Amino acid sequence: MGDQVSASGVDLYQVAHIVCSYVRHHQVPSDQLGTLIVAVHRALAGLGRAPPIQEEPRQPAVPIRRSVQQDYVVCLECGSRAQMLRRHLRVAHGLDVAQYRARWNLPVDHPITAPAYSDRRSAMAKALGLGRRRASVTAPSRRTPRRRPRSPSTT
Repeated sequence: MGDQVSASGVDLYQVAHIVCSYVRHHQVPSDQLGTLIVAVHRALAGLGRAPPIQEEPRQPAVPIRRSVQQDYVVCLECGSRAQMLRRHLRVAHGLDVAQYRARWNLPVDHPITAPAYSDRRSAMAKALGLGRRRASVTAPSRRTPRRRPRSPSTT
């Protein structure tokens, strides 16, 4: 009879030996024996694995309420000030805007662009005439295209 190994790779004979040795030297109530077996099995299954890393809650570089100013926005990751954060987030932190907002639990409408910068760009676009509907354009009349007269051939 070979060693009996469970699905997690733990030798069940080894678990039984450890539990037996522990019970021999300590008084364990019978209703806690199953819990002891499970605990030993989990301990042996977890050997060689790194303990799960628990991330600390992230602390923003500045308070979220102060991250949006009229002339700039502040990156909550590093505290960098900029008029637009989109490129900074992608290059410096490897995040897109949706990931950034999800990481910091920001609402969907949280600005990534400084309000003054957005207003300046909007005014410039309106001055150029962007965003307006075209004036009623009359359809061009259908004329036949002019053809060049053929040159007389000398053959």
